[in-house]
Amino acid sequence: MADISASVVMELRQRTGLGMMECKKALVETQGNLEKAEELLRIKSGAKASKAASRVTAEGSVGGFVSADGKTAAMVEVNCETDFVARSEDFLKFAKDLAELVATKNPADVESLSAQPFKSGEYEGTVETVRQALVQKIGENLSVRRLARRATTARLVQYLHGGGRIGVTIEIDGDEATGKDIALHVAASVAGTRPLCITKEQVPAELVNKEREIFMAQAAESGKPAEIVARMVEGRVAKYLAEVALLGQPFVKNPDETVEQYLKGKKASVKAFDLFVVGEGIEKKKDDFAAEVAAMTKG
Repeated sequence: MADISASVVMELRQRTGLGMMECKKALVETQGNLEKAEELLRIKSGAKASKAASRVTAEGSVGGFVSADGKTAAMVEVNCETDFVARSEDFLKFAKDLAELVATKNPADVESLSAQPFKSGEYEGTVETVRQALVQKIGENLSVRRLARRATTARLVQYLHGGGRIGVTIEIDGDEATGKDIALHVAASVAGTRPLCITKEQVPAELVNKEREIFMAQAAESGKPAEIVARMVEGRVAKYLAEVALLGQPFVKNPDETVEQYLKGKKASVKAFDLFVVGEGIEKKKDDFAAEVAAMTKG
């Protein structure tokens, strides 16, 4: 049997958009021949799925699930190519059902999730085979990008905004209404400064040092005495810490108080949070129509 390296399996996965195990099996069957393995997978899974795998999936939805007792919750980001598909019933159900599967089965990552037995609507098999079936039906590439799961003895509250464009899970020691308010605040922060952590003490030292260096360079250009520059820098660092720590942010429903003050009034505390924004960090393809026309008219 040919020695199949992980890098070759990964390359085949990138070419086809299919699962790691399927790609490895195809490579074993074709004695490690990448081209033949790709052809074999296209035959088995359908040409439409293979071609779709090369297209950028920057749209999509966050599927969410919270158990009835509020002790377990999960979110899954599923991507597609167009906003139209992201709003379709099959797609939204797929994302929601995936979140429930993550909450109940606790897969380690997206790869292990793909191999889980799964049923969503009329489709049944593994997560990966159901994904392929949906690709065949809608004619667009679909990809499961990331997942987050929490289990607690406190309370988990979730908020999905804009049809799942933004997903927030809050772990809170408090009532559900307070948790919803904090989840709403975190979702609203996407338009401004997003919290990196709960308290200013949790902000990574490397980030603080980087900001301090920038502030020092800016303050030095003012020409002010060193002691004044030092005070200016520390003031800006303190402001930065307040902005990126959840507790220091002005509460979205009442900017006159901080999130920390709001929580104290409710006798509640936030233990953790997860924030997903669909397509965040994915480079979207920009079509240059003028360039296409120019290329067509040459020669």
